Amino acid sequence: MRANGQRDVTALLARWRSGSAEDEARLLTAVQGELRKLASASMRRERPHHTLQPTALVNEAYLRLVEDRDIAWENRAHFFGLAARVMRQVLVDYARKRRALKRETPRRATISVSDLAASGTAIDLDVLALHDALNALSELDARQARIVELRYFGGLTEAEVAAVLRLSPATIRREVAAARFWLGRHMRGAS
Repeated sequence: MRANGQRDVTALLARWRSGSAEDEARLLTAVQGELRKLASASMRRERPHHTLQPTALVNEAYLRLVEDRDIAWENRAHFFGLAARVMRQVLVDYARKRRALKRETPRRATISVSDLAASGTAIDLDVLALHDALNALSELDARQARIVELRYFGGLTEAEVAAVLRLSPATIRREVAAARFWLGRHMRGAS
């Protein structure tokens, strides 16, 4: 679905924005598979036995994305970049609600993150702690935070992140390495 699919999604986004219900249905069909892949990648990193299912994550993210017709979608990559951000927010909102329902402040849901570990091995992180750390990183370097968000929550490859942000893959690699270092120190309380 790459080249032709990119043009199709970009065109559907433009037509949908003008108010076409028919194009909204086509848009959902065109992006559903890829949104499902993003959601599945995000859910694989969540704690075992997570009660939110990938389908529910896709549905919630899609509803939030299409809720605002004023977004000026640049292209398919822009859409999926924002989808990654929305999925992150859905997971954070879900974790907060779950914690509030259980009233268990000390015990927090963990996620397994291999993309962020410098060693390449999976590490367990608290989804809310990661969210807080990304917000803190965003204060220092918004681009690095966005790259981590696209890689981790969006499941995008370095090349895809480079395309979304209009940067070179080498820049993405450097920024990921710097973000890993900073996030590791921050999550251990050393920053």
